[in-house]
Amino acid sequence: MKAAQLATLKFFSLLFLLPGLAGLIISAMISTHYLGTLPKWSTPEEMRTIPRNINGTVVYQTQEEDRKLSLIEDSSVGVFVVGLGLGLVYLEQWGSSRATASEEDDTLAEKLS
Repeated sequence: MKAAQLATLKFFSLLFLLPGLAGLIISAMISTHYLGTLPKWSTPEEMRTIPRNINGTVVYQTQEEDRKLSLIEDSSVGVFVVGLGLGLVYLEQWGSSRATASEEDDTLAEKLS
């Protein structure tokens, strides 16, 4: 694989990895915020009837809060996994290109000696 293709693969890997990781951090911050502010018992008059287990503590949230946090968590994991997959392909291709270059150097050194 050519150096330009490797650079592009590395770029796209980071393009997915970093936002995915940022999304996971943001969802953890939202969960921590929910843990401190949401009630630990169901309050139907506030529409807080959807339970969420955060570190062993159950808090009750609205359906909209549950939908938003689940969307952030799920999409962040998806984006991160795509970036991780691209990163693994990049590392495999980079290793293969390094091995090929090393073999070519060895062959050239044998011819010169």
